[in-house]
Formats: sequence, structure tokens, C-alpha cells
Amino acid sequence: EKFGIIGDPVKGSRSPAIFTAGYDGKYGYDLIEGSDFEKSWKKFLSEYKAVNVTAPFKENAFRKVLGLAAEGQGEVSGPCMKIKAANLLVKTQRGIEAHNSDFTGIVLSISEALYPGIVAEFYDSFGNEAYMKIHQYFRRNLMNLYSDEPQALIVGCGGAGKAAAVAAAELGYSTALMNRTPERAAAIAEALPEYRFLCVPLSDFKAAVRECDLVIYTLPVGIEGIAGLTVEDFQGEDRYESSRPGKVLLEANYKTPAFGSGDTVLKMQEGGCQYVPGRIWHLYQALTGYSLMTGEQPDFGAMLKESMNG
Repeated sequence: EKFGIIGDPVKGSRSPAIFTAGYDGKYGYDLIEGSDFEKSWKKFLSEYKAVNVTAPFKENAFRKVLGLAAEGQGEVSGPCMKIKAANLLVKTQRGIEAHNSDFTGIVLSISEALYPGIVAEFYDSFGNEAYMKIHQYFRRNLMNLYSDEPQALIVGCGGAGKAAAVAAAELGYSTALMNRTPERAAAIAEALPEYRFLCVPLSDFKAAVRECDLVIYTLPVGIEGIAGLTVEDFQGEDRYESSRPGKVLLEANYKTPAFGSGDTVLKMQEGGCQYVPGRIWHLYQALTGYSLMTGEQPDFGAMLKESMNG
């Protein structure tokens, strides 16, 4: 039973180390690198039980399995169908399954930020069903944290941004989209009318950050507006009667984060904003994805330790 990750490039990925820690070296995990997706796809079919898929091939992987599903040889998960991108492919008796653990990683990251300890507790109690139980719990209890409908801002509308938008909306947030190219945000809103996404121009970045309870930043680089944010912008407008953070800010980029250093960190801390770094998102992607890949629950404590060391 072999596992791996497809992408270009994938050198420097933290996935092999976290996977190895999660299963104490029981399984191998390979880097399947190359610019030719068809070649990597054939390698997966011939040699691997399951693979992760990273940039720039998530949409290619989705389309492959969607075609197989039409022939009765595959299945596409609900979130994956909404996002139209897959980052996890698994061979099963029903054919090849496509999943999107970007989505599930966000659900767990935000849930843990607002309900500390929920991930470990639910995985101890429910095993591989924990993700669904956490999602249900969060939806049922969200309005106990806020006096008004909570709002989320998604900055960046690429693949990670689209997954973030769907996840925030599915958690119960009224969600706004912001992108350097407004047409891309508008296209996502038009394609998913059930979520009633609001498109906000990048020029409103500071005001939108201040107003929203949850900010998910998915751009690969920082923008000028970040330096102009103040302590008040990070405080949040709706504290209600709860010990929760005034605002939660999740950043996708774990290699060169735009928020995780310098004066911005001090402003977030003073404002009571909880910063969730990209490595946490990556860790929870792995936690939900690896159990689907192997059929076995990984050692979360070992994965967390490896993630922190990295």
C-alpha cells in the first residue's frame, strides 16, 4: 500500500514527514513531481492506493474523477463538487473517490480556534467520523457566540480561496469575497448562488477586516493594506458574552506568512485576535485526509509534534 503527493513542485512539502509521523513509519509516502499531470495520473493508477494532489493539478484531478463518476467508476464528495477541485484521490471498491481536504482543514481549524480542544476530544470519541460531528456541532452552536449573524471575509479567490469561501458559508457565516481581480470573485458568487456571497473591492480591505468576525487570507503574498491595520481593526465588533476571541484570522501561506511576524503580530495580540497559521490548516488537512487515504486513524499527537517541529 503506497501513498504520495502529486504536484509541481512538491519538493520541500511537509506532507511526507507528517504522514510518516502519523503512522509511525508504517507506510511510505512519495513525492510524485512533474509538470505532466497525465504522467502523474498514470503513475497513481498503476502504483498507489491514494495520493494527495497539490498545485497546479487540483482541477485536473477533479475533472478526471468527475468523468469516471459519469461512467460509474468513481465518486466525488459534496464539498469537492462545490469547489470543483480535488486534493485527495483514493482507490476504493466503488472506483476512485475525489475529496477536498482544504475544505475539511478549514472547518477543523476554525472549530478549534473557537472551541479549544474540540478536535482531539471528538477524534477520541468518534474516530474517522469526528470531522462530520465537529461540523454539525459548530453549525448548531454558532449563534451562541454572536449576537448578530457572524460575518466572514475571504481574501483571495484562487483554489484555496474558493475552498475557504465554501467552508465559511457551510459553517454558517455570511461570507464576503475579495480578490485583486474582482471578476474572479464575481464568477465564484455567480456559480454558487446558494451561498449569497458578497463581493467586496480590495480598496475596502481595512474596513472589511474590522467588520468581519472571521478573516481567511489565501493570497500567496502580503498586500499594502496589512501594514495599515490597527489594534482596533483586530478587536472585532461583536464580542457578545463569551470568552471567544474578538476575531479569528486564518492564513493559508505557512512558508512566508503575511500576518505572522513583526508589528502585525503585536497588534493582533493586543486586539484579542486569534491568529491561526497556515501550518495548522495544513495539519488538519492531513488529519482528515490521511484517514481517508489509509482507512486508519493517524496518531494526531505525533502529527502535531512533527508539525510544530517543522
